[in-house]
Amino acid sequence: MNSTLATRAAEIRQEIKKVIVGQETLIENTLIALFAGGHVILEGVPGLAKTLFARALAASLHVSFKRIQFTPDLMPSDLIGTNVFQPDTQTFKFLSGPIFCDILLADEINRTPPKTQSALLEAMEEHQATVDGISRPLPQHFFVIATQNPIEYEGTFPLPEAQTDRFLFKIKVDYPTPADELTLLQQNPFTGKVEDIIKPQASAEDFAAIRREIELITIEPSLYDYTLRLLTASRQSPLLALGASPRAGRNWIKAARVLASLRERTFITPDDIKELAYPILRHRLIRKAETEIEGTTVEQVIDQLLASVEVPR
Repeated sequence: MNSTLATRAAEIRQEIKKVIVGQETLIENTLIALFAGGHVILEGVPGLAKTLFARALAASLHVSFKRIQFTPDLMPSDLIGTNVFQPDTQTFKFLSGPIFCDILLADEINRTPPKTQSALLEAMEEHQATVDGISRPLPQHFFVIATQNPIEYEGTFPLPEAQTDRFLFKIKVDYPTPADELTLLQQNPFTGKVEDIIKPQASAEDFAAIRREIELITIEPSLYDYTLRLLTASRQSPLLALGASPRAGRNWIKAARVLASLRERTFITPDDIKELAYPILRHRLIRKAETEIEGTTVEQVIDQLLASVEVPR
């Protein structure tokens, strides 16, 4: 299969690797979410190059990029924009906020109050933002990369389930391997502009071709049933207070199509579904209090779900 997605993804990966060492899972999963039309949360401790990665991804595409540092005093108008009175014309003029871009980096998204967090809900789901009753469309390929720190809870506002469910993936950014970190230590300090080092590789025409390509990926009825049984198992699990939503299932199938195309196949396999279970489910499954007290992680719950549902042959 001559996959446009696989070709462009390889070119984008090559550009990103000019400034990012290792982090293969982060790069691949983010590209899957991007081409599937979803959004991602990157969770990791400070210093793992999450912001640098977002800048590198944006620089590798023919797109606009904006970054917002979420803080407790950030207001919805700081994100979306506002109408400003023009004395010379006696009219109001809309001044758009940073949300009107192709790729938005929402840095430390859980440090801003729910009022401002909710400003992203409409944008992420409907690709539009409403100010004073007027809805304005966002760019066609609007994509949110949100970051959060997993260990700092003081002064943070956890995202409500309605918002986390709008993210396609939650990607855990881990420390680099010893070999990758040694390479990082041996490199000369990175002082240049990312945009001067990375060359754009994908255009709007490429995105349109990739979308058509993804729609042609076939999926056997048994895999729809397999996905449904996994969703149902999550809702019936005695370890969980909340299972996966129907939106999770639809996104799961869409992401599996992208993964199949990325691997240059014209069909989805059960392994595609299983491989994507972790980034799809880890932010959607709410553990019961006793499950947390016992020290059972979300990843262990997902392991049990995958083991409990028979894989189609």
